[in-house]
Amino acid sequence: MATELWNAVDEYFSRALVKPDPALDAALEASAKARLRAINVAPNQGKFLHLLAKINGARRILEIGTLGGYSAIWLARALPEDGSLVSLEANPDYADVARGNLAAAGLSGKVSVLTGLAAESLEELIRSGTPPFDFIFIDADKSSYPDYLRLTLQLSRPGTVIVADNVVRSGRLGDPNNREPDIIGIRSFFQMLATTPEADSTAIQTVGAKGWDGFSITIVSASQTATGS
Repeated sequence: MATELWNAVDEYFSRALVKPDPALDAALEASAKARLRAINVAPNQGKFLHLLAKINGARRILEIGTLGGYSAIWLARALPEDGSLVSLEANPDYADVARGNLAAAGLSGKVSVLTGLAAESLEELIRSGTPPFDFIFIDADKSSYPDYLRLTLQLSRPGTVIVADNVVRSGRLGDPNNREPDIIGIRSFFQMLATTPEADSTAIQTVGAKGWDGFSITIVSASQTATGS
């Protein structure tokens, strides 16, 4: 019964506040046809990310975990004309689907999808002196969240916003006896947030079409570089 109500409320929010969008619908259809898992953010969550990036005035966005490009479309649409988004995807087949969806949405000129293990791609961005990002969205393998945080802090500046998805895991995070790799990774991620002076953070739980989960949100108060200065 609770799940039915969660879904009904999400559907109400989406009908009321998220306008029908052929490009986003096509991205979901193409992802389903390619047999990608339906683990993209919900429409109202996509718009939430879009609004956060706009509030932040983001000109450069980094996304970890592209999947079929659904959230990348939402985020890229928050950018100004000269803005850019870099999205990291480990699976080359998923990356191809995402590139097709982004092209169909008219966003190929703003979004670059890089393939390879995300930690390695982040390290290469640091080595190459990539300018800091204004907004960072982490939505990939949860066991690696601590590594992603450590590396994205080096690609941040004062005022960078870092949002991480799926940090509640249907409440399993609250079970002290749970030793799943994903839960261990998320606990370590939160411990890093709590002990990193540069990170001013909180987290919220969410319920809806994607079940019981949540986001963390961080504002970076002092930038780090690849050299730690």
